[in-house]
Amino acid sequence: MLNTLKLKKFLLFLGDVSLLYLSLFITLFLGFLGEFNSGTLVLHLLPFSIIYFFWLVIFYIFGLYDLHLIKSKINFYSRALGAIVSGLILGMLFFYTIPFFGITPKTNLILNGLIFAILFFGWRNLFHSLFSIHFLTRIAMVGKGSEIESLKKEILERPYLGYKVIPINLEDEDLFSQIQKENINTVIFTEEFESSPKLLKALYLCAPDRINFLDIASAYELIYEKIPARMVSEAWFLENLKERERGFYDKIKGFFDIILATILLILSLPFGILAAFFIKLEDWGPIFYSQKRIGKDKKPFILYKFRSMKVGAEKEKAVWAEKEDKRITKVGRFLRQSHLDEIPQMINVIKGDISLVGPRPERLEFVGKLEKEIPHYHLRHLVKPGFTGWAQIKFRYGRSLMDSHKKFQYDLYYLKNRNFLLDIGILLRTFQLFFKKE
Repeated sequence: MLNTLKLKKFLLFLGDVSLLYLSLFITLFLGFLGEFNSGTLVLHLLPFSIIYFFWLVIFYIFGLYDLHLIKSKINFYSRALGAIVSGLILGMLFFYTIPFFGITPKTNLILNGLIFAILFFGWRNLFHSLFSIHFLTRIAMVGKGSEIESLKKEILERPYLGYKVIPINLEDEDLFSQIQKENINTVIFTEEFESSPKLLKALYLCAPDRINFLDIASAYELIYEKIPARMVSEAWFLENLKERERGFYDKIKGFFDIILATILLILSLPFGILAAFFIKLEDWGPIFYSQKRIGKDKKPFILYKFRSMKVGAEKEKAVWAEKEDKRITKVGRFLRQSHLDEIPQMINVIKGDISLVGPRPERLEFVGKLEKEIPHYHLRHLVKPGFTGWAQIKFRYGRSLMDSHKKFQYDLYYLKNRNFLLDIGILLRTFQLFFKKE
């Protein structure tokens, strides 16, 4: 099942790469009609390969390799168009600021973008149609309860993910024959399965057929890239949170945090100066706002942000931020929507209070309540909190206890799976947030 998901994403990526070079060939053939030869192709191959590398990075930033994106065609088309236009602008800047390749393909670059866009949309529609109807991973679900029914419903509502639930009769003694007859690839089971000798023995017979077996928490993790806290026990944490094995990773990550945060702070300095000017101009209040947050091992620290609320907005008590929060200033609204209010947090990264990537640090006033209401919530403090994180790119801005509960599911996924590649992916996808409203 895991290999199926990775294979689909790899096929998407491979298809895009192939279409980029096919679109280049078609562009050059049409652009140099009558004069096209192998020399023309060789001359354009290296510079366009460099451009295509950055185009693919842009596609990743825009989430075009997220299989869930297709559920909203409007969202998919708008993101895809945004990515292609961004790629064309980058291409123009590249060719006219780095004139070392002997070509300035203004018309051909635009033609290349148009041809690729046509091929790209055709390929993506074909891909999602194929995996919604054919090449489906056939799944059987063993067990009862709200969790298994919820997962079944979500799979049925999302055929584009490429899964098909096959009903089986658990009362039938010859369960093995059913699974063979229905050509089932994966069996998802609940905890009650493990306490049933009859089911255990029946599915044990399936082992030689190389069928994948997943508990329901693992199935949620693979399909939705989150881990519901209600589905995992203390034993799960003992098996999966191997903190001592990540010592080297944490040290190297801390080193790169300081370097990247320093670079980002320098690059964002002009925006920071403008933000400070307009904050001061609006109401003559303080430029910065500081909050006490809870860090690694529950140690408190002061988090810095550009002030986006009116002076004295939280004089009485701390409350959740609302969608249309009347406490926010006009300048603050823009800063929040563009996420520029978070630039000063690079100082926290350099100080070592937070990392660039990790669970977002929560406010001191809310932590006690969240730990009482959300199972295992205290374990998110095992790692250093982050400027951005898996929950931030996968879920909306948290404004309630329910939102915090949902975001914690993504925090659990990060706690279990964090590594350098995942961190890089999160950082790249974070660029999206600067062009997206809360």
